[in-house]
Amino acid sequence: MEADNWGSMSSASRRALAHDALGCDREALKKSIAQRLVYSLGKEPTTATSRDWFHAAAFVMRDRLIEQWMAATRTYEQRGAKRVYYLSMEFLTGRLLANSVLNVGLGEELRAALAEIDVDFEQIRSIEQDAALGNGGLGRLAACILDSMATLSLPGVGYGIRYEYGIFFQSIENGAQVEHPDTWLRYGNPWEIARPEVFYPVRFGGRTIQFTDERGRLCCHWVDTDAVFAMAHDTPVPGYQSGTVNSMRLWSAKATRDFNLQQFNQGNYFKAVEQKTESENLSKVLYPDDSTAVGRELRLKQQYFFVSASLQDIVQRFMDANEPLRAFPDRVAIQLNDTHPAIAIAELMRLFLDAHDLEWDAAWDITRRTFAYTNHTLMPEALETWPVALFERILPRHLQIIYEINHRFLEQVRRRYPGDEERVRRMSIVSEDGERRLKMAHLAIIGSHRMNGVSEIHTALMRANVFADFDALWPDLVVNVTNGITPRRWLHHANGELAALISECVGSEWARDLEQLQQVKPWADKEDVHRRFRQIKRANKGRLARFIRERVGVVVDPDTMFDVQIKRMHEYKRQLLTVLHVITRYNRIHAGRIEGMAPRTVIISGKAAPGYAFAKLVIRLIHAVGDVVNHDRAVGNLLRLVFVPNHNVSNAEMIIPAAELSEQISTAGTEASGTGNMKLALNGALTIGTLDGANVEIRRQVGEDNIFIFGLTAEEVAARRAAGYSPWEEYDRNDELRTALDMIGQGHFSPSDPTLFRPVFDRLMHHGDHFLLLADYASYIACQDRVDALYGQPDEWARRALLNVAAMGHFSCDRRVADYARLVWGAAPVKVER
Repeated sequence: MEADNWGSMSSASRRALAHDALGCDREALKKSIAQRLVYSLGKEPTTATSRDWFHAAAFVMRDRLIEQWMAATRTYEQRGAKRVYYLSMEFLTGRLLANSVLNVGLGEELRAALAEIDVDFEQIRSIEQDAALGNGGLGRLAACILDSMATLSLPGVGYGIRYEYGIFFQSIENGAQVEHPDTWLRYGNPWEIARPEVFYPVRFGGRTIQFTDERGRLCCHWVDTDAVFAMAHDTPVPGYQSGTVNSMRLWSAKATRDFNLQQFNQGNYFKAVEQKTESENLSKVLYPDDSTAVGRELRLKQQYFFVSASLQDIVQRFMDANEPLRAFPDRVAIQLNDTHPAIAIAELMRLFLDAHDLEWDAAWDITRRTFAYTNHTLMPEALETWPVALFERILPRHLQIIYEINHRFLEQVRRRYPGDEERVRRMSIVSEDGERRLKMAHLAIIGSHRMNGVSEIHTALMRANVFADFDALWPDLVVNVTNGITPRRWLHHANGELAALISECVGSEWARDLEQLQQVKPWADKEDVHRRFRQIKRANKGRLARFIRERVGVVVDPDTMFDVQIKRMHEYKRQLLTVLHVITRYNRIHAGRIEGMAPRTVIISGKAAPGYAFAKLVIRLIHAVGDVVNHDRAVGNLLRLVFVPNHNVSNAEMIIPAAELSEQISTAGTEASGTGNMKLALNGALTIGTLDGANVEIRRQVGEDNIFIFGLTAEEVAARRAAGYSPWEEYDRNDELRTALDMIGQGHFSPSDPTLFRPVFDRLMHHGDHFLLLADYASYIACQDRVDALYGQPDEWARRALLNVAAMGHFSCDRRVADYARLVWGAAPVKVER
């Protein structure tokens, strides 16, 4: 059929022609599964494996998403809708089958259809591998935002990289983290659709030639470059019962020349595929180790690769609508998720200047009105910078553009603050302190019309400290949009029994409007609700206990308190403080000081970056302490310490519903927001934490009596450091702390290698204890004693846990995306016509 005839047909006619075989009732689903098994997988039902049935079911669900997906695309094009493009290095989507079934409302029908052909939905659901497209909260936030955009019917696309091996698969060998490739694509990905026709060149290196054109303008050609191609892979993102399906478009790297036959025929077999290997490294691994020069170069190339392909795609889609470029910001909003995609500012300018022949002022006006930037960190060492020399070699044209952006911006600063060259130095994109480096956060700020923090305290500290100069120059630049979570995955899907209890109490609309959880508050005082809540929590703990026994080989008692800390391994997140608490409890047990002590299972999970030696040493310490504690008969069930390896979304969906205590103990002023704190509270865990990140807002929502707060505030942290903080003072004044540290430093937990953990002791005692673990230790231990006391009152614990659940409506990602649409993007919902 000709494309023009297809386009002129009514939507009903298109559906009848293309989708008349599809249906959503039990019989139609059963027929489709059988057809997919045979015609897509080439299997008979008698020989099909569980994985085959999973793929068949996934294909059937994808088929039913595609009609809505195509309808959404047509509607956006027909209405000239403004689209939001979310650029992120990570998208931690987790498993998609159960989430897709939930969002389109086919759960009961699909389960029944599978059951009639003797296939268990839960079994095949568990076979799906997590997409290895992220590492921590940044990627999970990005996935939640895509889910909420589709739920709210906001036109949107998420752009990222299709990592072949993810960050890594974490195993534990002799207590140490070992990294392996995460082969999540080994059996294929039934959700994605490869788009070999969507293919963009991405260039590196070369040199620039400047010349004056016939109109007297200074122009530039970027020549003698090396190129790699970016190929698109699309995944549908369904909203929750909204009828909208948006897209996640990921790029894989392809060589300009796959195979050199001449080299092969000469016997140079490795040389024959050298270019292919080097080019395709760009989409192999998330966050390659940057402890070497080669690794740093790969990281920069990787960031530019995905940004360049995404912007070429965005500009091409806009140009296809035949509108003038001045209308670009009216149709396009681009959100930079952290500083990784900040080079997009210079790339869009390059496209406008070099490919579309715009004047500088016009190009810059369009660029600034298009971009917005989300900052996720306040720590200077985490704000990405790149050596000028590396940029000059890899992206020489972009360096020229950044220099020009910086020059024009600093002239603006000088006009506003004449004679204040120190301010000019601080605000420059180019750091002249030592090696000349480009401050990518400054580029993102200068090139964006809006910048947001991700919690109230984070945004306040941005304005007052790290980016105070920019806030003074542009008082309307910075807004706050506190992070949020999707209740569909993190309650409805992950904790179905609790979701059912909530729906019995307040109805089921909370899944679309999480504020309705406020209606749970009166039910928190009812004893029968306490009883059922405890039963649900106990069942979840039992499932997790079996999972731990199978995966880790440690037997834990589900009748103990489950005390959970699950997050990326980093010093500022202070997993080491949790270890100090475990050692302290262990010593108290041996001293007979167990009155009022609640039996605990402490569960830690998280990955350390491959080059982060100290974080990896802390993982070894966790295992060493666990080996001692867990095998000490004198301890009994009073204490267990368990590390669950290879933390990902699916593991989190197992751990979070079982958690009773949520450890959110970062040094105040270091955590931008956190979303694990929200997920755990939503599932009925009480928080123990500092006044850091979103903990501040959680305390306000749940009430001071329903959260355990300890430690220094951000202001007190700054004051202690300014006054000359001494960890030795804490060591000398606190006997329990001193004993715990000496046990670590003197080899109690590593008798075969007594110096193994000496670097941990030295980091705290001889290198300043930068994140003030020792300063917060006494307050933390006292707070844990309060936790024990409350846990001895099961009804009161349940009441407070339910009040936490009721208060989490404020942290719905749907609400946060609506804030972005209003405060940042200027985008409106579009009802999809089918």
